[in-house]
Amino acid sequence: MLNLKSSIPDFVHLFFPHVCIGCGTDILDDQHQLCLRCLSDLPVTNFFSQPNNPVEKKFYGRMPVKNGGAGYFFTKDSLLETLIYELKYKGNKDIGIYLGQILAKFLTASSRFDEVDVLVPLPLNPKREKKRGYNQASAICTGISSAWKKPVIDKAVIRKVYTETQTQRGRVTRWENMEGVFAISDSSAIKNKHILLVDDVITTGASLEACGSEILKVAGTTLSIATLAATV
Repeated sequence: MLNLKSSIPDFVHLFFPHVCIGCGTDILDDQHQLCLRCLSDLPVTNFFSQPNNPVEKKFYGRMPVKNGGAGYFFTKDSLLETLIYELKYKGNKDIGIYLGQILAKFLTASSRFDEVDVLVPLPLNPKREKKRGYNQASAICTGISSAWKKPVIDKAVIRKVYTETQTQRGRVTRWENMEGVFAISDSSAIKNKHILLVDDVITTGASLEACGSEILKVAGTTLSIATLAATV
């Protein structure tokens, strides 16, 4: 019986192979999405341990951010771009959870984020979330929370306006396009809390600023920012 039980995972793996998203090898644990080699190839920023890093500087003079950072550098045609594409457009929610768990390691390694009370994913418009099946920022928050034990609050802030993708828009247009997009739906859930606002990639920071500015209107709130990746 023991031999039968031990052979079941091998049998399942034969017909449903679990492979690394990066290189395709099947030499990895079932709980991992990347092999050790691909994981080590991701370009770590070390921003979370660095005050006045490029993510924080994006908000200087625009919005008071206690601390901020991104886990990795985002570049075109890279492994990280493939992972984020899988997360946002291929229905691979698990990669968001997995990368969120890694992000939690970066956050807990820095004492700068010790005072965070709750995690808030940058909201998606309900129309887009229904089409995608989930909010990719929520998936990342789920991963962070599982490793860091911080609660996720995903109903206190809503995205009330549907906006087209910002990818091809210029810097100024991005800022203008985000005016009035977000609103607070449950201020009591975040009142007097230090909130870590989470998203997948930060470029200009327009979406995070628009959302963060609404959060900071709630009494007693403090805001920090964390993203999986940053274009700098």
